[in-house]
This record gives sequence, structure tokens and C-alpha cells, in this order.
Amino acid sequence: MIVTSPKDIELAAAAAERVVETHRRLVTFLRAGQTLAEIDAFVGDTLASLDAKSAFLGYRIRGHPPFPSHACLSPNDCVVHGTHDMTTRPIARGDIVSIDIGVKYQGWIGDAAWTYAIEDARPEALALMKCGRESLRRGLAAIKPGRPLIDWARAVQTYVETTCRFCLVRGLGGHGYGRDLHGPPFIANVVPSYPGEWPDAWKPFTPGMLFAVEPMITLSSTETRVNGREWPIYSADRSLAVHYEADVLVTDDGIRDLTAGLNELPDIVGL
Repeated sequence: MIVTSPKDIELAAAAAERVVETHRRLVTFLRAGQTLAEIDAFVGDTLASLDAKSAFLGYRIRGHPPFPSHACLSPNDCVVHGTHDMTTRPIARGDIVSIDIGVKYQGWIGDAAWTYAIEDARPEALALMKCGRESLRRGLAAIKPGRPLIDWARAVQTYVETTCRFCLVRGLGGHGYGRDLHGPPFIANVVPSYPGEWPDAWKPFTPGMLFAVEPMITLSSTETRVNGREWPIYSADRSLAVHYEADVLVTDDGIRDLTAGLNELPDIVGL
């Protein structure tokens, strides 16, 4: 959707800021020994304290049951859409967990993800996380009003797959949002390899456009696997995965990163 009203822009920014604040509070909460259910309950309580609700809880798409959690909680080889009940195993020192938080606030959506290492990080995990953060930064820098969406994918893919030698997950990407959680355009993280693969690739970034961009990166696989109709999506080869997501408004002069505060978050938590 195109957002031009100053009031609407500030409400969208306020929703995004509640996502950022929830992540800030998670940084001081997360530690080894917690279950995903305990983390999800903390997210739900935090959103309530911010006068917001989860945009994910009860969310429906065809072929899936309603999403059961306040947040998407995706440990280790889970790329996205992890649920609080996918495992009862507590998170352990050295695990990484991607946490995607979506909020509803006064009719507007905020939606952003970050990845955390619990108390320690193996070198390959830390390298993957740093690649994810930097790919998001480079992708945002490539977004210019009037330029095509494919500029985002070129910047992200070149850095992740050529410079870092990691793998961007195929078939998943960013999206427009606003008063609804998902909408056009789809924003892929890789350039199309054949005609028609990404129909929106040459659509321009337009002032007023509101969207979420989200690199999803694994150590060694571009493919994913799922278990039946369950929500979690895993890396096909069980390699580690990270997920970083920002909310962006295109302006006449460039972009406004509505979730810029996420860049201040640490990689390792629970110390």
C-alpha cells in the first residue's frame, strides 16, 4: 500500500517501534534453559504492556492450521515460522534463535525479525549472523525511489553468496504490509533465474511504499523442508539459519527504516 498521510506514517512508525521495543526487552530476558513456550509468553506479555497485540497469533493461510504463537521462534536449523510448541527442549548455550515479531497497533502492522546467539556463538554461527546483518544493511542502501525492486536482491545476493559464500533460501522473501500483515509486492532476496520467476522484480520503489524486507540465510542450502501441514520451515540439510527483517517506508529522498533501532541489538545475549 502507498502511505502518504502524516498521521498514517506516524502510526505505522509507532507499530514498528513496538516491535523494536519488544526485541530490546528480549535481549535482557533471553538465556539458556528457557523453553520456546516461555519466550513466547514473554513476547505476549510485552506486547500487552505496549498496548499492542500479536499480528501472528491465529494467523491463517490456506493449507495450515491457525498460527499458534505470539512470535515466530526459529532455533538453529529452523529458517522461519517456528512455533512455541515445536519442541519442549530448552534452548542451550551456543544455540541461535531467530525471533520474528509482528504487532497490531491502532490498526497498523509492525513486523521485524532478528537472530540471537544464546550466551555464546560458534565461529560459523557468528559469521552467519554478521552476514545476515550486513546483507540487510547493504540491501537497504540499494533501495532508491524509482529504481526497481531487483536492486534489493542484487545487493543482498551478491554479498551473501559471492562475498560470504553462504546460501539465501529460495522461495521466501519480503512483502508489502500496512493495515494488513501481507500484501504486494513480493520482494525476493535473489535475482530471477528465468522469465516469470519473480513478476514484481522490475516494479519501482515508489514514495509512500511500505514493506518488510527479510534475508533468510543458511550455512549450506538454498532449499527448505517442512513437516506436513506444520508451520516451521527448516533448512533442507539441517544447517544453521538466520533471519533478519526490517520495516521500510520509501520517501522522496530515499528510505526511512522504521525499525532502525534493531541495529543496536547485540548478537550474543544472556551473558
